[in-house]
Amino acid sequence: EPLPAFHPLAVVGIGCVFPKAKTLREYWANIKNKTDAIRDVPASHWSREDYFDKDPKKPDHVYACKGGFLEPYDFDPSEFGLAPNTLEATDPAQLFGLAAAKMALADAGYPVEKDWDKSRVSVILGVTGALEQVVSLGARLGHPHWRRALAEAGVPKDQAEEVVERIADSYVPWQESSFPGLLGNVIAGRIANRFNLGGTNCTVDAACGSSLSAAHMAALELQTGRARMVVTGGVDTFNDIFMYMCFTKTPALSVDGHAKAFDSKADGTTLGEGVGMVVLKRLEDAEKDGDRIYAVLRGIGTSSDGKGKSIYAPSAEGQVRAFQEAYRVAGVSPGTVELVEAHGTGTTVGDGIEVEALTSVYRGAGKDGSWCALGSVKSMIGHTKAAAGSASLVKTVLALHHKILPPT
Repeated sequence: EPLPAFHPLAVVGIGCVFPKAKTLREYWANIKNKTDAIRDVPASHWSREDYFDKDPKKPDHVYACKGGFLEPYDFDPSEFGLAPNTLEATDPAQLFGLAAAKMALADAGYPVEKDWDKSRVSVILGVTGALEQVVSLGARLGHPHWRRALAEAGVPKDQAEEVVERIADSYVPWQESSFPGLLGNVIAGRIANRFNLGGTNCTVDAACGSSLSAAHMAALELQTGRARMVVTGGVDTFNDIFMYMCFTKTPALSVDGHAKAFDSKADGTTLGEGVGMVVLKRLEDAEKDGDRIYAVLRGIGTSSDGKGKSIYAPSAEGQVRAFQEAYRVAGVSPGTVELVEAHGTGTTVGDGIEVEALTSVYRGAGKDGSWCALGSVKSMIGHTKAAAGSASLVKTVLALHHKILPPT
């Protein structure tokens, strides 16, 4: 049956922080200049000496230690109504979320300090379930195991207690602000609360598709008129040793630390972190309000793979359905497309399936033998997980705005 009409949406504002880029201008400059933002893990994240071993089977160690990492960022808590003593208990993702949302709204011409109608402005962001703070706070609760192990090793009780305290001091302590500070949904909640936005605020967890799923939900709110403006995108500042352990034991990370998207030498992905947000309005509203329009979003396609081999094995058929739906609601033929910004993680299986799906859709549209640019920003900043779709969306919006085919 036919899908309902999709009212075109305007991208009117952008805010982002990515590896080697603290502003939108820096991010675009890095893309144009083919800047490689991948580097060795910094001491602020985890210690290579403690955790790295080239043997992928060594328990509790990782074989990869490169990635895309956010650099130290000047943050004034008083600007966002945060007490300095609560910062330790507040996950960095929540702080970066506030900074990027403020940037995006200011860029759209709706600075948060000014008085304008904020009653129907929603915040819908892609965020994966656990935040970094959960790991540290949970680790502190291992003290009964530490005491038992020390007692069984014959360590005197007073000395054992001192050791337990020393271990506990290496983790963030529990306090009143810890619970809200560790929740992913509070990233959106803080933005709505601090900037007095009255629409829906929530987060969407669809793993590495989180930020594009959030954009889909944002589009639905705008289509139905429930919101007049939506801040959407993805937030992921989770590149600690826990996340590296998850990906190396799968195993999915490149040994040399570079995601070689769609390359025959590809051997896995590289982890990145970042925050990307766009401000969306219905195109007719943006034109009526005289907003600066970066690009127009004419359709979004979604699908699930249905029954498959395993929970994390992608399916070309499922991806084809998403492509076809996007072009159908947009009223655009794939045969007219000259630039595709792909997922392109650098994993052999994932990239292979994606090429199969793209080939099926474009050849089916009579594009056989014709030219199309294919890119993946992961080759520059790594796979930013919950923010991956937003990094790609911002890149593509800027490519359209500046009329440049960006390099990969």
